[in-house]
Amino acid sequence: MVKRMIFCMVLGVSSFILEPVATQAETECQLVEKKQIKVEGYISKKFRKERKKITKEFAEMGNTRMALRVFPMGKTSDVVAVGRCVPAYIARHVLATAIKYTGGVGSLVFQGFIPSHWIGIGTTMFDEPSQRKVTDEQVSQLLNPSLDDKNFHVLYRKFSKQNKLVPFFGLQVPNAKIPDSANSTVLSP
Repeated sequence: MVKRMIFCMVLGVSSFILEPVATQAETECQLVEKKQIKVEGYISKKFRKERKKITKEFAEMGNTRMALRVFPMGKTSDVVAVGRCVPAYIARHVLATAIKYTGGVGSLVFQGFIPSHWIGIGTTMFDEPSQRKVTDEQVSQLLNPSLDDKNFHVLYRKFSKQNKLVPFFGLQVPNAKIPDSANSTVLSP
């Protein structure tokens, strides 16, 4: 009993000490020279024979790992996701190249749902409440070469901010993907 109590105390103290370190590591971005950006997703079926050439075109900026596949049913999704630690110059290059070889850029995924050093193009893995439709004008603002990393991500977060209400069987209901106490329902006994 005493050994168990001591073990629990040590475990509790160690988790208390280690917790701030883990939280701090999540907020800081590593340099792309140390942690490469992974670009993953789909290109349109009509570019199937040019996949290797297109993969090289996506990787031109360097410091990237590519995982591109051909979408099996023609035109790909227009959903794009950019992690919070992706440098603006890489994000702009991938966005511009994605416009040429996918269904374009029509929706952006909220950064809270994606890894920090990751870009998804033509992706179908995110549901509608986790993304936001964007206009061509908003995409062109993101492609502005004068934006530094900070301003690019501020603009990206602004354009990908989730809708508070989402369609559900013909109704507009609170978006369950937004972590907000106002959206949670408390059941009474």
